[in-house]
Amino acid sequence: MFGQMPRWAKVWLCVPVLMMLNQIAAAALQSENEDQDKTLSPYFQVLSQDSQTDSLPLKSTRADVNVSGVIAQVKVTQVYKNEGKTKLEAIYVFPASTRAAVYAMKMTIGERVIEAKINEREQARKDYEKALSEGKTASLLEQQRPNVFQMNVGNILPGDVIKVEMFYTELLVPEDNTYEFVYPTVAGTRYSNMKESGAPDTESWVKNPYMHAGAASPFTFGLDVTVNSGMPIAKISSPSHPDVKVEYTGKQTAHITVPESAKAGNRDFMLKYSLAGDKIESGLLLYPGKDENFFLMMMEPPKRVETKLIVPREYIFIIDVSGSMYGFPLDTTKALMKDLFSQLRPSDYFNVLLFSGNNSIMSEQSLPASKENIQKALDTIDHQQGGGGTELMPALKRALALPRAEGTSRNVIIATDGYVSVEKEAFEYIRSHLGQANFFSFGIGSSVNRFLMEGMARAGMGEPFIVLNPQKAPEQAAKLKAYIASPVLTGIKVKFEGLNAYDVEPMAVPDLFAQKSVVVFGKYKGTPSGAIRVIGLAAGEKYENVMHLKDAQASAGNEAIRYMWARHRIMLLSDMNKLDKSDARVKEVTQLGLKYNLMTEYTSFVAIDSLVRTDGSKGTQVKQPLPMPEGVSDYAVGGGYNAGPAGMVCRSAAAPMMAECKKADYEEKDEAVVQPKPQEKVKPQAPQVRAKLLNAAGGLSGTEVEKVLLHNLEALKQEYRRELAQKEDLSGTLTLEFTISAEGIVSGVKITRDQLQWTALSDRVIKLVEAWVFAKPQTNKPTAVKCEIRFDLK
Repeated sequence: MFGQMPRWAKVWLCVPVLMMLNQIAAAALQSENEDQDKTLSPYFQVLSQDSQTDSLPLKSTRADVNVSGVIAQVKVTQVYKNEGKTKLEAIYVFPASTRAAVYAMKMTIGERVIEAKINEREQARKDYEKALSEGKTASLLEQQRPNVFQMNVGNILPGDVIKVEMFYTELLVPEDNTYEFVYPTVAGTRYSNMKESGAPDTESWVKNPYMHAGAASPFTFGLDVTVNSGMPIAKISSPSHPDVKVEYTGKQTAHITVPESAKAGNRDFMLKYSLAGDKIESGLLLYPGKDENFFLMMMEPPKRVETKLIVPREYIFIIDVSGSMYGFPLDTTKALMKDLFSQLRPSDYFNVLLFSGNNSIMSEQSLPASKENIQKALDTIDHQQGGGGTELMPALKRALALPRAEGTSRNVIIATDGYVSVEKEAFEYIRSHLGQANFFSFGIGSSVNRFLMEGMARAGMGEPFIVLNPQKAPEQAAKLKAYIASPVLTGIKVKFEGLNAYDVEPMAVPDLFAQKSVVVFGKYKGTPSGAIRVIGLAAGEKYENVMHLKDAQASAGNEAIRYMWARHRIMLLSDMNKLDKSDARVKEVTQLGLKYNLMTEYTSFVAIDSLVRTDGSKGTQVKQPLPMPEGVSDYAVGGGYNAGPAGMVCRSAAAPMMAECKKADYEEKDEAVVQPKPQEKVKPQAPQVRAKLLNAAGGLSGTEVEKVLLHNLEALKQEYRRELAQKEDLSGTLTLEFTISAEGIVSGVKITRDQLQWTALSDRVIKLVEAWVFAKPQTNKPTAVKCEIRFDLK
């Protein structure tokens, strides 16, 4: 029939066919390009409504900590339960201490306990996959970063309850007479511009689902700490969890509890304690092992000294204004910078470099720390709101390329939450530019990337600082000044007199910038005798301290020293590999991990049940969604993405100084991430938030207060949108009263009138207002404020 048609009819009929084929080809090409363009960005979880699949298999995680002297032993317990009707493989990404030496893991199914084995990373993964294909339940623990781990638990059958326990140890080094134990609870989002296609398995964890900011954690968290200090305890506190229960069980012992809940696990747990009489735990520990003997020495340094002659200093402040810094982290950074600027001397020089997807600098060369220049810097920072990606490396390179003021000591201060995935590149760059500057990192936020912050400081022979909230910013600023002003002890040398020591770490002890213990550990041969002598210069005068071996505590219970020595050695080799990768060093790290039963970049733990429980078919893979760290907004996802229509995320505008706009990306559609059905329509909302200043009495004028109110409307609107998802017709007015201190810090926030009758939003508004930062009043007087915030729908 087609052959009998006129020629013009045949041509006419072919046109739509060709057009359709072109459209199909174009769509395929577009789809292919989009797949190639996808990066390893985190995304918001859209929970499945399908009862067949349990998309939240992790039910609880807890930590049991035993601190004895200067050593912390930690057991982490994760409980998984499949409440769906299909078998699962659960994937959970979680953080740990950067100093953690992970030495054991076990899995419990019912009454069966399976001890994990350490193996080379690739082989452990193969063993795990083989076990799943054979129908066996198995778990795999891999290190993605020195402070980020990934747990895979496969073949979880409906109704299964599986418990996985991980064991690690770490050394607590006191600073300023205070001991600090930190337990990270949630891995913050990581900005990455690495293409998803072809990315190595060590980077794929970055693409992880998160809950929206403020949403309840999908699993509970609890923690117990027992402290046996060896000396009378003077004070114990938790800056991160002030409501913890502290029970003193003796002069030298205490028990600290964080009750299990869904609210405690969205921020790092931090415990601080000091000993009576401003003492620190100086001493010498020995571990006489079967094949090797180990020692650990911790020695109290000299008291802080004041240096009268200080050379002019140059400060370069590199400030992160990306999407994850929106809200509390950036407000805290502003408060921190104000305090640091106020401590600059007229002879100092300084500069400010802001970075997100791009970077912008205040001046092409550092400026004198005059009042005019400081005010210019403050105005520059105050205009930032947070948005865009987190491109750290271009900012670092630009900062060090600045011309250096003659005769100055250059100090680079990096303020960020560390939600990037270029740790290795940053360490390598800083290490290769040692001698050009001292590096000090400020981690801003409730769950910062401590690996990046500590690693940058370690690479630059500086010090890391962690700022949890605006109230801590002045304290940390003063601490930085004290660190840089004058080192406490220089020219440090450690001598072994009568002790046959070898494999000593560190090989060289760096200068001390504050009252911080000298820590040396290593191996020894034969019977220990003699002494360890530490010498150096303090305030230009000779310093000497001696630790006698006859006073050492030798015990088989000191086995943790063995793990900590190996961990330190592994970190040293890994840092060298980041600078110049060597197959010989990779092999050495691998062998150390296998010999000392330690988790490394190249070794993993795998536990395999002996029972065949399934037919070996592939189960549904579920990436356990994580809670957004406290104080981090939704802008952190994708480096500044806002939740848009269902299944889509849209990039927000970046900081005003460096505005950018890029093509929107799309959320990944995993098996366990089911997008809403096409017929499900999202009710359109047009939320409006207005603020009205009713009264401002004190040091600040109404205009100054009103400026901050208006500046924070967008953050209030974001919280309003979140609550509208729960209650579509929510509207009303909140009347608030609060006080602004002479330092510009907000306190005493209370709601005197609440038309919303919606506790969640009201509580979040209080937290937002508490994080606001105001200018310091010239009269140095506090300001009493009363205002109204109106939430409306068009």
